[in-house]
Amino acid sequence: MNIVTCDILVVGGGGGALRAAIAAKEANPKLHVAVATKGMLGKSGVTATACSDRMAFHAALADTEPVGPDSWKYHADDIYRIGGMVSDHNLAEVLARGGKEAFEFLDELGVPFARKDGLVDQFVTDGSDYARACYTGPRTAVHIEEALMRKINQMDITIHHFTAVHQLIVKAGRIVGALAVRTQEHKPDRAITVFAVPAVILATGGGGLIYEHNVFPGGMTGDGYAMAYEAGAELVNMEFIQIGIASTKTRFNCSGSMMRALPRLINDAGEEILAKYFPQGTSAEEIFDTLFKKGASWPVSYEHKTHIIDVALYKEWQAGNKVYLDYSRNPEGFDFSLLTPEVQDRYRSEIRVELGEEKRRQSPLYRLQEINPASIEWFLERGIDIAKGDCVEVAACAQHFQGGIKIDEQARSTVDGLWAVGETAGGQHGANRPGGNALLDCQVFGKIAGEAAVHKQGILTDDDIAYVNTAGAQFKMMVAGLAKGDVAATVMRQALQKIMKQSASIIRTQDGLAQGKTELNELGKHIPYVDEKGLSYCLETKDMLVTAAMVLAAAAKRDESRGPHLRFASFADNTPISRRDPEWQKYIVIKKSETGPVLEVLKPIE
Repeated sequence: MNIVTCDILVVGGGGGALRAAIAAKEANPKLHVAVATKGMLGKSGVTATACSDRMAFHAALADTEPVGPDSWKYHADDIYRIGGMVSDHNLAEVLARGGKEAFEFLDELGVPFARKDGLVDQFVTDGSDYARACYTGPRTAVHIEEALMRKINQMDITIHHFTAVHQLIVKAGRIVGALAVRTQEHKPDRAITVFAVPAVILATGGGGLIYEHNVFPGGMTGDGYAMAYEAGAELVNMEFIQIGIASTKTRFNCSGSMMRALPRLINDAGEEILAKYFPQGTSAEEIFDTLFKKGASWPVSYEHKTHIIDVALYKEWQAGNKVYLDYSRNPEGFDFSLLTPEVQDRYRSEIRVELGEEKRRQSPLYRLQEINPASIEWFLERGIDIAKGDCVEVAACAQHFQGGIKIDEQARSTVDGLWAVGETAGGQHGANRPGGNALLDCQVFGKIAGEAAVHKQGILTDDDIAYVNTAGAQFKMMVAGLAKGDVAATVMRQALQKIMKQSASIIRTQDGLAQGKTELNELGKHIPYVDEKGLSYCLETKDMLVTAAMVLAAAAKRDESRGPHLRFASFADNTPISRRDPEWQKYIVIKKSETGPVLEVLKPIE
């Protein structure tokens, strides 16, 4: 086994991991800071690969409306209130207050944020009352990753590329190490790497791959959640997973202008699907108004009636029909004049290339050319020619985990020596999340975690090192035991994804969640074996089982609708059961016990 000793280990390769590593090294240059990431740092993970209509970085700056030194308080209020009051208000304040400093840090690193008349250009995103969203364009996240990489390459930080951490080593309630495998090493006994380290920062991203349809890059399998759970940490809000309409081929989030161009939503039989899912008697005007507003409420949310579009799309897929966005011609019965004056004004405010009223009324293609011509070019580069009539195949795709490892204001978990950052962490976001807060979250809590780990990291004793070596030997035995598995890892993963799609996606029912739990428990009785996908893939699949079980347990516990968690009385219903306030203005905390997960319903910190 390869044994590595360091002072701080950052696990992950996205914006949160990079910011944490930079902060730790700047706080104490003498410490040995290491980063372990599954792929090539700067080229893998969510931040390095994410792309959407206009990707946002949320921040209350000096000139951000409503303007003034306390404008960040309005941001904090949005996070907590619009989030459904199921997050910790103190964490919302930390996040909002840190926005200005986080933006300035990235700006100084050269992130090319858009400006207008000398000021940072900001717009209103879903889940916000004010324009706080800074951006560079569709590749805002990529530009942030590139800037952080330029900084980290100037620092004495050890990078372990293609190193997947799968287990934490805990002795007497504190972190003393971590266990990993090198993903490019095909011989299991040579792939294992043991880290002897007293401080670990998990920035491993979400667990989107527990769903068949998702916009996550490879490797986002919930390892951080599973590791923390097995180590005894508390997790929170695991039922809240943002799911939205996205291209199945390109994983492009079809929000904003993609919906405001008002395309047809058709199935593979060419039938328009929306009307049959709206309540009987719904006017064409209301359907088109809802479709337009879907652009500003992209993730499914109980609080926005646009969730009926997500329900329609999901049910078509469950019926075996593929669904497409068709920009070649107007939806049946459409006329631009049917849109409300408010919607028409919003549309005209977004025109970038004036084509005239006649073309505007003629087809969704012309409308998309008016308000976002770059998106047409983007799809063309990826083999989808919208201008020539190609439809965009879409599905309800998992996009962001709102919950995760429960943290405090210093990004600490409930396990000594363990911090969590970004999508791996929980408690800072509620059921709904203002668009752009994910990128902000990584920078604010990344810095906090890096500095906190420096001040709190301990020193390993000889007994600790011996304990780490023993844990490494046990891990090696466990890995060897996978050769005796009875189900190929690929088969197990596909079965898990099917369970989650059926029971814990857009439509969640009491019976469906119970059935999902039963099926997942049966699946978990099997042992996956390493197939052609490799050892890390197999270990990831085991982690996915743990993450999926927590999602199902939390979703079954919350017998109401809130944010992306839509509970239905039955699958046949198109209208979810109601949100229950104030009794469910609480979050669900999950912790491991000898008999399985223990769920506790608690009032968030105010």
